[in-house]
Amino acid sequence: MSAPTFRTSVPQQSGGGGYGYAGPAQGRPPYAAGPAGADPEQQRRRLRPAFGLLGPRRDRHVLPSEQLAALSLPVGDDGVVIGVDTHNQPAVLGLSRPTRLDVLLVGGMWLAQVVALRAAATGARVAVETGRPQAWTPMAQAAGGGQQCVTVHQVGRVSPQGPSVASPVLIVRDCGIRPPRGRVASAPWQSVLTLLPYLGPTAPRLLSNADLVGVQRVSPQEAEVIGRIMGLPRAEVSALSTLGDNVTLWCTRKHRQFVMTQPTDAETGLLGAARRVD
Repeated sequence: MSAPTFRTSVPQQSGGGGYGYAGPAQGRPPYAAGPAGADPEQQRRRLRPAFGLLGPRRDRHVLPSEQLAALSLPVGDDGVVIGVDTHNQPAVLGLSRPTRLDVLLVGGMWLAQVVALRAAATGARVAVETGRPQAWTPMAQAAGGGQQCVTVHQVGRVSPQGPSVASPVLIVRDCGIRPPRGRVASAPWQSVLTLLPYLGPTAPRLLSNADLVGVQRVSPQEAEVIGRIMGLPRAEVSALSTLGDNVTLWCTRKHRQFVMTQPTDAETGLLGAARRVD
């Protein structure tokens, strides 16, 4: 039995500028093939040599040059969205960074827990050092959907967390108005947030050493101390004693921003409504 033979059609240049294929002996072009009685001219309009049926025709997406600015997207720093600023824009707190960050929050545990929950939602591991573990344990158990992304430790019992770019860490220190020096300090990819319910004897040192300070409603006397150390304008010092329960002034020695924290339904169900004092 002889081996089967295969015939290969060789493309050849057509007179119309496209590429066709050698057809039968009659020389009829391939695009003329079709059902019996079909109009060859209609077939020619519907098909192109070697490219098949024409696709649907749609209008091109054209944007006038004066509308190009509409394509821009507001992109800021990455981090934890802690609320909205006075222009109703998202306020972001960059807790996971390759440099050390010490944050001091003069305020209530409710806001500290919101920050901890949102940091865990961004993929950070949260270690809470507290003298009131009963207040933090329900939140830690609810965070992470069964995964232990938030751990609660007694004061002075936080072990090294091993932070890395793939596994950043936030340490929350809720140790009263005179927090002892922590065993685990801030480091690259490991930020420390210290919570003060109100100013105590160590507050001036903590304010001076902090990279970022958050201040909720305080007394006029406390506002004067904070304003002097942080270099706040008189109007903002006066405002500190009148802030709402969900409003915080976040500041450094160069920048200041009032932020309103709006809890989600899940946060409200777990932590309750915003409050300054726990």
